[in-house]
Amino acid sequence: MALYSEKVMDHFTHPRNVGVIENADGVGEVGNAKCGDIMKIYLKIENEIIVDVKFETFGCGSAIASSSMATEMIMGKSIHEAMQLTNKAVAEALDGLPLHKMHCSVLAEEAIKNALKDYFDKNNIPYDAKDFPDCEHCAHCD
Repeated sequence: MALYSEKVMDHFTHPRNVGVIENADGVGEVGNAKCGDIMKIYLKIENEIIVDVKFETFGCGSAIASSSMATEMIMGKSIHEAMQLTNKAVAEALDGLPLHKMHCSVLAEEAIKNALKDYFDKNNIPYDAKDFPDCEHCAHCD
């Protein structure tokens, strides 16, 4: 049995939505020094709909695949739908990740939520702080 699914390999070797959005409406960056992965997500939002999303990821194949899949999953969604994205949904969409790589899907969720938080802050949109977990204290990489 292969360590990585075909979907993981496809998103790793042919990542979608790579790049930077200049003057992005929301930017979120997360990283963990212990696992070495860093993700940055850029959002372009119009009428509360994500009309463009790009990412930059420094990390392993699972981190790149998780970033790529997560951006595909929120493209065209409302900001409220994007807030519902979970790491479990990202991992499932990739047909699974090895247990020791699940933190990559957690980072993808966190980066998107941090980008949304940045958008909310810039636009004075109220939110509940508990909706934005702190990846620096994430048990997956400790």
